[in-house]
Amino acid sequence: MMPLLCHLLPALLLTLPLCAGAQDMATDAAAGRASPPAAVASPQVVSLDEAARATLQRHDLTFDDHGTARRCEGVSLAAMLQASGAMPVTPLRGGDLTRYVLVSARDGYRALFSLAELDPTLGGRMVLLADRCDDRPLEATQGPLRLVVAGDTRAARSVRQVEHIVVVAAP
Repeated sequence: MMPLLCHLLPALLLTLPLCAGAQDMATDAAAGRASPPAAVASPQVVSLDEAARATLQRHDLTFDDHGTARRCEGVSLAAMLQASGAMPVTPLRGGDLTRYVLVSARDGYRALFSLAELDPTLGGRMVLLADRCDDRPLEATQGPLRLVVAGDTRAARSVRQVEHIVVVAAP
């Protein structure tokens, strides 16, 4: 009876596509592995080091900054997370789908993103860690780093004076 259940369980899990990670669990079970959602260190602090950012491809993004159109330049937050090891370079699966990114400013302001919305194979949202806007380095009231979020209808998550970025696994 038990071996039959072990063979049917992965097939049953594949029929539940709405359950995050169910397919990964089935695949892992079929391969004889346990799903490792808790294997990721949490929290993971992401370095904002200028040297690390200098190795990444730069992008620009135009956004509405409280009624003013601005064009900012910087690196992709997803690329920063991947370069630091806080986000896999492969498509997210299993336990990684429950992780989130907490960005904090010098004044305590914070914004949250799911890792999945940043993954280019899932949400694909472009979030820029900008160091220049309108062809100039950011002013002290804005920088030295600022988030710019594509697709947000308000700039509420465009955190100014970014001080910390941490990736956390949901409990």
